[in-house]
Amino acid sequence: MLAVIARETARIQLGWGIISPYTRHPVQIAMEARVMQDLAGDRFLLGLGASKIFMKEIGEGEGEKVGPATVMRESIEIVQGVLEGDEFRYQGKVFAADVPPLKRDAHAPRGVPPIYVAATGPVLQKMSGAVGDGLLTASITTPEFVRYSRKNMEEGARKAGKDPSKLVLGSVIVGSIGRDSIKGKEGAREQAAMYLANKVQNIRGSADVLLECAGLTFDELRPVADAMEKGGRKAAAKAVTDEILRKVFPIAGTPEECIQRIEEYREAGCTHIMLEIWGDDRTGQARLFGEAVLPHFRK
Repeated sequence: MLAVIARETARIQLGWGIISPYTRHPVQIAMEARVMQDLAGDRFLLGLGASKIFMKEIGEGEGEKVGPATVMRESIEIVQGVLEGDEFRYQGKVFAADVPPLKRDAHAPRGVPPIYVAATGPVLQKMSGAVGDGLLTASITTPEFVRYSRKNMEEGARKAGKDPSKLVLGSVIVGSIGRDSIKGKEGAREQAAMYLANKVQNIRGSADVLLECAGLTFDELRPVADAMEKGGRKAAAKAVTDEILRKVFPIAGTPEECIQRIEEYREAGCTHIMLEIWGDDRTGQARLFGEAVLPHFRK
C-alpha cells in the first residue's frame, strides 16, 4: 500500500509507523526500506517499534534474558549497516547478518533514511535519542506525555554526544473535526474508546505512564473496556465520558479548537503530529483539516 501511495504522490512524507523486528528480520526490513527509498526518495521515513500487542500474542519478552531494548538497538544497527550499501557482517545477542555489498553499477539507493523508534518506556525513549533520529509516541499521547518523552529522548542524545535539538518527536494523536464542536468530537470519542480499551486489555504496564500523564486510572477506564468487550467500539464510545475525553486531549472539535490543541502539543515539544482521523466521512474531515487548520501553520 505504501508503495502505491509513493507512486501516486510527489510531496507528502511517507513512512512506516511502525514495523517490528519481531515480525521481520532487520535485513528484510532494510531490503524493503531500500525499495521504498527507490520509490519515494527522501520522503521516506522508517519507524521501528517492538509492538507490545504482537509481543504479547507470541509470548515474546516474558522471562527472556534479552529484552526489547537489545532487540531494537541491534535492529537499528543492522538496518543502518545494510542500507549503507557496503559489505556488512554483524553478530549480536539476538540477530546476525552477513550481507554482500551492492554492485557499483546497481541502480539502488545508498544511504540511510531517518529512523525513528516507537517507545513509551524510558529505556527505549532514551535509546531513540542515542541511536535513532527521533522518537514516536503511541496513541493517547498528551502534552504532558510529550514533555516526559522529550526529556528522556534528549537525555539519551546528550549521553551519546548528539545534539538533541536535531531530533524529531512524533506523536500519534486521536483526532476528528467538524463545524459543530460536539459532532466534531464524535470520531475522537470512538477512537479514544478503542485505544483506551486496548490499554486496559492488552498492554498494562507499558501503558501506565501514558495514562498517568493523562490523569487517567485503570478503574476509570474499566467501564470502557467492559463495554468494548460486550458491545464493540460504538458501545465503548458511549462509555467515554466528557471528562475522560478531555483527559485524552484529542485534536478534535471545530477548526478553531483543533488549532488550539495543535499549538499546545507544539509548545510541549511535539515536532510531528500523526493525526488519526476517525468517525464519519473521514475524507471530508481530512479536507476540512487541510482547508481550515493547516493554513494557520503555514503562515
